Amino acid sequence: MAAAEVLALIGRTLAEAGRVLGADARPVALVTAEAKAGEPGLVTAAARLGVPLRTYGAEALAGVAVPDPSAVVLAAVGVPGVAEAAALLAAGAGGTLVVGKRKSAAATCAVARAVGT
Repeated sequence: MAAAEVLALIGRTLAEAGRVLGADARPVALVTAEAKAGEPGLVTAAARLGVPLRTYGAEALAGVAVPDPSAVVLAAVGVPGVAEAAALLAAGAGGTLVVGKRKSAAATCAVARAVGT
């Protein structure tokens, strides 16, 4: 996946939450499964946003209930979902999902908010 695709998807997903990427919203991190840690599009997108790329292992992701599980992701990664689970893990205890998973051709994005933000 290309960084441009990732950034466009983030922008569209934030827009669904009523935010404009760069103007009034900026992610604090991009998060994904450990298996995607070296994905050039994610690494570049995180660098362009000036945020870290954080990853979670399958065990951590599997421990998070997601509202929209995927049989495809379960077969490929061994967990019911990555985008929503990773977003919720990054938001921490009490975090809430603001926008559930949204997809582009090669990427998936979800937005969660930490308590107090």
